[in-house]
Amino acid sequence: MMVGQDQVKVAVIGVGYLGRFHAEKLKRLKNAELVAVVDSDLMRARSLAADLGVRAFDDHRQVLELVQAVTVVTPTVSHHQVAMDFLEAGKDVLCEKPITATLEQADALVALAAQKGCILQVGHLERFNPAVEELVRRVRRPLFIEVNRIAPFKARATDVDVALDLMIHDLDIILALVGEDPKEIRAVGVPVIGEHADIVNSRLEFPGGCVANVTASRLALKDERKMRVFQPDAYLSLDFKKRRLTVVGKVEFRPGRLPKVDAERPRFPKSDPLESELKDFLEAVKTRRRPRVDGADGRRALACALAVRERVCQGLGDMEQYLAVSRRLVGALPPGEE
Repeated sequence: MMVGQDQVKVAVIGVGYLGRFHAEKLKRLKNAELVAVVDSDLMRARSLAADLGVRAFDDHRQVLELVQAVTVVTPTVSHHQVAMDFLEAGKDVLCEKPITATLEQADALVALAAQKGCILQVGHLERFNPAVEELVRRVRRPLFIEVNRIAPFKARATDVDVALDLMIHDLDIILALVGEDPKEIRAVGVPVIGEHADIVNSRLEFPGGCVANVTASRLALKDERKMRVFQPDAYLSLDFKKRRLTVVGKVEFRPGRLPKVDAERPRFPKSDPLESELKDFLEAVKTRRRPRVDGADGRRALACALAVRERVCQGLGDMEQYLAVSRRLVGALPPGEE
């Protein structure tokens, strides 16, 4: 691996919706040399490659000898095999979230990366949201965390339930804030459109006393992504979408007067989370330092999301006959009446 070079030779594996953004941003970054894009749909790969002036392939193994590093932006079910092939060849990998479909696959990637001395980063993009970065700097001892992440239905990512699609973002951040794994997880959810749960609520209890209540839905009529954190000396409210953080500190009570609230809205530099994530990866490749979200972090978030999914399935039990009816009803609604 030629770490000393000014530019890292990199390819993007999977150039669908998100992978296209990976490729476009890597093409513009001065410390990256985008050499190829790969997609099972060769026409799609060729179209993007022509725009970016790089080579196109339909098999990721064709670029093994061309690159130092790759970003893997394929469907979750293929993350394990694609990432394994590159790690086995001694290449550094940024794998989109969730890291893999199973914990066994995640463990295999983490172990192989360690064995080969490779960088393994997981694409938990919200960690690079500047408002989240400020939140992480300010949270010291969270006692209660509440999160709502709801969005209108999109056809993407329906191969997994909403816990692995959307909620995993928040589970990753919660684990980073609390600094320990939950001792108990409860969850309920309902599949409406397909076979996987589209609406999920979970409650996580941690050994140190923190409790997190997390809701995710991909069937909402609006897009809302908010997190609220309560700690002994402050209440912090984060709007992921607006990238805005509000911090409420001291509250003074005086007889006969309204409470005086010490509220602050911190300022922080604006940034592009995906660009920041890719820069973090490239820097890790060149300096061999640990990336901000490594394979172990991705594995912990996956473990939580899978535990949530398991609790949801346990709760549904023998309700499939009723769920099938609800799906038919939703499918029969006229446009605009969902």
